[in-house]
Amino acid sequence: MNRYICYCFKYTEDDIINDIKEHGKSTILERIVSAKRLQQCNCALHHPEKR
Repeated sequence: MNRYICYCFKYTEDDIINDIKEHGKSTILERIVSAKRLQQCNCALHHPEKR
């Protein structure tokens, strides 16, 4: 099952794996962290566990 890693931006495990293969690191994680700093992430609304 390809589960979501980020519910706000709909990134999946496969997205992260492919990103690392392509870039040698996870640029997706960098984007998520940056969005959280800018308060563009709403995990409390989108994540099933509200976290």
